[in-house]
Amino acid sequence: QKSFDDVVATISTTTGAHVPKRQAEQLVEQAAQDFDAFYDTRCCATPQEVQRTSSVLVISVDGKGVPMRKAALRVGTRRAAEAQPSTRSPRRKPGERAHTKRMATVAAGDTITPWVRTPEEIVRELQPAPAVIPARPRPEAKRVWASLAQPPAEVIDQAFEEAVRRDPQCTKQWVALVDGNPTQWGLLYAAAAAYGVTLCIVLDLLHVLQYLWKAAWALHPAGTPDAETWVTVRLEHLLRGRSHYVAAGMRRSATLRGLTEEQRAPVDQCANYLLKYADFLHYDAYLAAGFPIATGVIEGACRYVVKDRMEVTGARWSLDGAEAVLHLRSLWVSGDFEAYWRFHLEQEHKRNHTMHYADGKVPRQQPQPERQSTGAHLRLIK
Repeated sequence: QKSFDDVVATISTTTGAHVPKRQAEQLVEQAAQDFDAFYDTRCCATPQEVQRTSSVLVISVDGKGVPMRKAALRVGTRRAAEAQPSTRSPRRKPGERAHTKRMATVAAGDTITPWVRTPEEIVRELQPAPAVIPARPRPEAKRVWASLAQPPAEVIDQAFEEAVRRDPQCTKQWVALVDGNPTQWGLLYAAAAAYGVTLCIVLDLLHVLQYLWKAAWALHPAGTPDAETWVTVRLEHLLRGRSHYVAAGMRRSATLRGLTEEQRAPVDQCANYLLKYADFLHYDAYLAAGFPIATGVIEGACRYVVKDRMEVTGARWSLDGAEAVLHLRSLWVSGDFEAYWRFHLEQEHKRNHTMHYADGKVPRQQPQPERQSTGAHLRLIK
């Protein structure tokens, strides 16, 4: 959880021993080396275990940037960084990128109990201070992980492997929660076809709300009751599956107000977004089926697996070091660290001890027979 400098200082304070920072980094990489092997050993759930878990199986995928050393950046990002003119100013211009980050693909898998809700209930939950917060189902056996080294396609394939392990016969309802990244959608559909499962892709409602608010501020002053009312009304229509109606209405409103092309740009952007992804905005059907409609699990994973540790001030990561830290944090957040550490110690014993014997077999030690002393070997010395 802390920086390597803090760890080295803690060891020095508590034990008096000095551990070089480079050695601490190497120990972390060694500690995480059995991450993939640990999850490969997990067996598929039995029919009894499948019945004990809830009927909705959720897969979530997202991306989060990690500041890297230049040698660890992807080729395109490194070229863009090298092409930037050198400047002494630490401030960047609006829209200018530093090109110092590499995207980590974050995935999550869990099961959850269906929770049927109405559009009115969703709107009340999104109010600034709802009077009553209803108890909601919690994700079960949540597992999250992230990778910088693996491409998104491999991470998504791992997510489907985890889902198949939980539901080998595909008897549950499979739901994928995503934001507005069409590349992820294509990979999810390809993986679903490869595994032969029916996948319902749901676009994160909170992501859609960001576009609605920007459109509202183009039509009404920001922070006014009129803007809030405008968003609330359109949100209710979206939750009833009327995305085309909402898109057409906001465009008509911008035209009737005589907004310039620049002024109405957020409105057109929101309308285009709703029309482009209308196939993933059937919130009326999602709510009736009890599906989740917000990516809270994966957004939280991006924060406490990646951001809280990888984006500390001044940090620049190597690829191997960052991957190791992400794996260890993923194990801890998923509640698998203790089991992993036992598995890791077993693998270390094999690597450092068992494998040095012929065929990896440690010879059995024969018990030595007990000898009774007769005293014949003793001499009397005067």
